[in-house]
Amino acid sequence: MSAGENGDPDGRINGIKSALRVIPNFPKPGIMFQDITTLLLDPKAFKDTIDLFVEHYKHESISVIAGIEARGFIFGPSIALAIGAKFVPLRKPKKLPGEVISEKYILEYGSDCLEMHVGAVKSGDRALVVDDLIATGGTICAAINLLERAGAEVVGCASVIEVPDLKGRERLKSHGKELYVLVESQFEPTTQ
Repeated sequence: MSAGENGDPDGRINGIKSALRVIPNFPKPGIMFQDITTLLLDPKAFKDTIDLFVEHYKHESISVIAGIEARGFIFGPSIALAIGAKFVPLRKPKKLPGEVISEKYILEYGSDCLEMHVGAVKSGDRALVVDDLIATGGTICAAINLLERAGAEVVGCASVIEVPDLKGRERLKSHGKELYVLVESQFEPTTQ
């Protein structure tokens, strides 16, 4: 599901989309980097982003917002506070002190790993996975696996931007998970 499926009667989606920036050939040639930092510089667009997620999930009895490093840390805590859930950071290896549980996953260009503190979630917790962008869905699927291994029920995944051509939504559907996004990726360079 996308926030703009029923149009954009109050203009918030259009405001969010126009606050994003596309940087060509970053971090390497051929990549059209979807930059959220300009969204963060626009208080109205940033607030609208959080508000749209909160409006969508506030009646879902979510007890955990799991934010994927690093940009999931920007959106996740605000959503968690607004709906009365705890925030759990899902980090790259060796970034969390204490005992952790890990989930390795394969990327297009290698492998990576997410870690979470042991005991951060418990059986019966209802979790929402949050990140800034979904492409192939590999990182979000790793987050789902990690949370479910710890006993949580993952009720959905939320992302500001989706790159539809990379089929991450289909990958999540095959795992039975809903994806809620605000905007689709843009492929024209922008200046802001």
